[in-house]
Amino acid sequence: MQTKINKLISELNEQLNFIDLEIDNQLIRCENAIEIILKTIKILRTIVHKNNFKAEGEEIQFFKELKPQFTSKLIYYNMVYKIEMKKPNGGNRVVKKYYQNELLKLKAFFDNELDFYKYYRSGSTYLDYKYFLRGKFDIKLSLDSYYFETDSTFSTSHDFKVARILANDLIQLYIENQFVQIDHKDDREKMNKKPSINLSWTNSKVALTELLYALHAEGVFNNGNADIKDIATYLEHIFNIDLGDYYRTYLELRMRKTSRTKFLSSLTESLIKKMDEADEK
Repeated sequence: MQTKINKLISELNEQLNFIDLEIDNQLIRCENAIEIILKTIKILRTIVHKNNFKAEGEEIQFFKELKPQFTSKLIYYNMVYKIEMKKPNGGNRVVKKYYQNELLKLKAFFDNELDFYKYYRSGSTYLDYKYFLRGKFDIKLSLDSYYFETDSTFSTSHDFKVARILANDLIQLYIENQFVQIDHKDDREKMNKKPSINLSWTNSKVALTELLYALHAEGVFNNGNADIKDIATYLEHIFNIDLGDYYRTYLELRMRKTSRTKFLSSLTESLIKKMDEADEK
């Protein structure tokens, strides 16, 4: 069973990485991710129902370490979707305040679950038999009401709390990254007025990120002394686009199992085709 679950989480991570790379719209990205995660959790549930845990230790490991890897992703994408859906229209100051309030909500959850946070983060195990074995709940442990409505064959009293902790860490990183992008946007708006001829980038941000890092690697600007951030800011300005967290995109490009330079390869093919067609005339 362990092998099947590890394969399942690996396949899920690969699909989510693909979505993050190929879909720029955050809401559509979340919708697609949630759909895939729900299907994967359904498969996970089937695996658990068809295979018995060999010992209590194996059951505890599943509900403490394995299942939360799946459900935390569901919580993360669902919460990001809600955050972006409710994001107010307004200037950068208004949006920043909105994100700050979302961080306060994360802190409120942390404060409310402080004892369990300490237990989980410290690596403690003395209450695992109550927290992560099915049917072993203790009403004195301040259980959430939703626990009594869950599938008792696929849930314990605290596996969802672990998933929420993991998801909150990701959400905090997401919001902090939004602050960085807002500040970056402010910097771009302070740049000199655009040239009279406007060209807007109409391909994907991933494609431009490939080009960005290729130009930097080749050292085509300032005799190779131009910083990647300066090149990114320049391309964003002249092509009227926000690349977002381009370094994260670059890391995901490196993780591609197929062509890591799909756009650059396409450029080469298109140019060669154009030359060949010109030669035939």
